Amino acid sequence: MSNIIGTGFNAGSTNGELESLEKELRILSEIGVDTVELGLTSLDLISGGRIIEERAERLVALTKQFDFRYTVHGLVSSNFMEPETCRYQLDAAKALAQICDRIGAGILVQHGGNLRAEQIMERAEADAREREALFELAEFCKPYGVRVAFENIFTTEPGQYRQTPTQIAETVKTIGHPNLVALIDFSHAYIESTYRGLNFREELRAMAPVAGHLHVHDSFGRPQAFYKGYHVQENTALGIGDLHMPLGWGDIDWEDIFSELTFLPGTVLMMEIGRRYHAEQPASLERAKGLMALNDRTAAIAAE
Repeated sequence: MSNIIGTGFNAGSTNGELESLEKELRILSEIGVDTVELGLTSLDLISGGRIIEERAERLVALTKQFDFRYTVHGLVSSNFMEPETCRYQLDAAKALAQICDRIGAGILVQHGGNLRAEQIMERAEADAREREALFELAEFCKPYGVRVAFENIFTTEPGQYRQTPTQIAETVKTIGHPNLVALIDFSHAYIESTYRGLNFREELRAMAPVAGHLHVHDSFGRPQAFYKGYHVQENTALGIGDLHMPLGWGDIDWEDIFSELTFLPGTVLMMEIGRRYHAEQPASLERAKGLMALNDRTAAIAAE
């Protein structure tokens, strides 16, 4: 049996209200996905680290209308390296973990942190702060059966410090908590490898043994640099940046990757290919199912 247990797409609110999320979930249900990653911070569910109970109850009622496996994306702007807001972020993440428990979600996504160029001398302290926060969050999640999925991001401004995929894997190994896993975002790893002159496939190989969650979307691994498209589609036309395109639109060799790497048991293959590509989502879903079957054979061979 494959260590990848399901696949689907991400969904969130367009206006902070549940109605737009409900519309998105109904579309994904019609497509036939089995798993949805909820961008819960697109909703007003938490205030100052406290759950807004009336809204949380409405969310629970909504999620029960669908037969999905759920995962949850935490704060997109999360940065546990930042001393001024780290505690506030932890409080919000713990509230999200409690919501995960209420809707039966087993994964809470946490982005890797960063330092600005002028903070570079604070690197050792920032790394330690992030490790301590991740351990605290993982320990909090333990009784809820929620795993924190620590995601690799890419450099977004000159002189910025971010951990490479290999360093993300080392952080997860160093913390060594059963409720903390790595999250491979393949396109992020591709872009960062191009920017830093790293070997993309070697970076993936470093993460795979501790990876319990996957973010899959296509790109060409080209950093954004200083180009600013007028329309978002202009970035796609140039093939630059974090494009979140349907599978096959970029040049990532998905079949070769999934025929080589194996991941932790209970891994979800989550496609971050949103509402802009509803017409292409069914084809990406079929390809993802093929990747799961391919990886099933890879895992079986590895187990022999």
